[in-house]
Amino acid sequence: MYALVDGNNFYVSCERVFRPTLNGCPVVVLSNNDGCAIARSNEAKALGIAMGAPWFKIKHMAESDGLVALSANFALYGDLSDRMMSLAAGLGPLQEIYSIDESFIDLTGVRGNLVERSHKVRARILQWVGIPCGIGIGATKTLAKLANHIAKTAERKPGSYPEHFAQVCNLATLTPLELEAVMAATPVNEVWGVGRQITKQLLEGGVNTVLDLVRIDLAMVKRRWSVVLERTVRELQGTSCIDLEHAPQPKQEIACTRSFGHPVTELHELEEAVTEFASRAAQKLRKQSSLAGQVMCFIRTSPFRQDAQYSRSVTMPLRRPSADTTVIVAAALAGLRAIYRPGFKLAKAGVMLLELQSDTVQQQELALEREDDNVADRGRLMTTLDDLNQRYGRGTVLMASAGLAGNRRAWSMKQERRTPGYTTCLADMAVARA
Repeated sequence: MYALVDGNNFYVSCERVFRPTLNGCPVVVLSNNDGCAIARSNEAKALGIAMGAPWFKIKHMAESDGLVALSANFALYGDLSDRMMSLAAGLGPLQEIYSIDESFIDLTGVRGNLVERSHKVRARILQWVGIPCGIGIGATKTLAKLANHIAKTAERKPGSYPEHFAQVCNLATLTPLELEAVMAATPVNEVWGVGRQITKQLLEGGVNTVLDLVRIDLAMVKRRWSVVLERTVRELQGTSCIDLEHAPQPKQEIACTRSFGHPVTELHELEEAVTEFASRAAQKLRKQSSLAGQVMCFIRTSPFRQDAQYSRSVTMPLRRPSADTTVIVAAALAGLRAIYRPGFKLAKAGVMLLELQSDTVQQQELALEREDDNVADRGRLMTTLDDLNQRYGRGTVLMASAGLAGNRRAWSMKQERRTPGYTTCLADMAVARA
């Protein structure tokens, strides 16, 4: 038995914790450079604002409909996510943090009324953190995901499902006929793992609802689509095929890419950006205890501008796999200088680390080591670097080639509507007044 705890409109809910005046208002959170909507309040959804809607297309709603747009504050969202997940873990013995706002809980061995228990955990998260959430319970992870959709939809759209499903829904307590009725009322595109392309194919084949999907012959699903969709159907039928992941699998590639706040033409500005991107990628690499064998760097202009277009990438092999920021930055900058051409208004750059392997496997060299090239000392230096930046804030210690102007650098992202770091920066801490 599994539960899925999912924060409602998570980024918007995080913003409302410290700005309760936003409750009841249409709110969107914008992506990097304030480009498009990546989170919407229920009120914003009611205005017809789609996920990914470009800000310039909905900007007029700020005056006509009272729409509030905020720049993404990922440090705040990450901190509140940690707090929410620590409370969600109290629902059962094992937890899998699936995303920043979703957590699967293994309910094996948990006694008592699971719905009542879930309501108590939900109320605690709302009171202690301020984040409203929906909780779905099912015999498999896919059914728990479906139950979560029902719980959130029943609360947001009264009448769409029975009222008692709002906030917490346990599909395991339903009779077969009740479960079929719920599945018949749910579009097939709401199934976890069924994307747009598969949805289109299913609809063309007359599979419109979850119940239609459950009733398809498994052999035909495997033959016509894939073993992945077959596994999904088995999960919907109550056969558990997807285990709980107690620890996230190491990534096979690590990337840090950004669009610039303004077009960049000068090499020294690109060097600052690539240095920062490579440094962040290296920190992520060390966090998952991996080494990289190659460093890929790319730059490109904007395809939406009428300027001359330019797009290049280069992959730089490392002499031996490394997680050392200085080594990775040096390789990225060497690649940048090889592909840079003056005269182009560049809009985006990025660094990707490839050929990743565990740091428990170290490649050694015979008679090529310099006496001062002490790998252990470099490892301790990188640990100290990460500790200082973790304790005092990102960018406390950085490579000189990243520049010292902070967010005033010409290429820095636009975040004109970013709220303070209420829980991550002492200077931004909210003040309570009686």
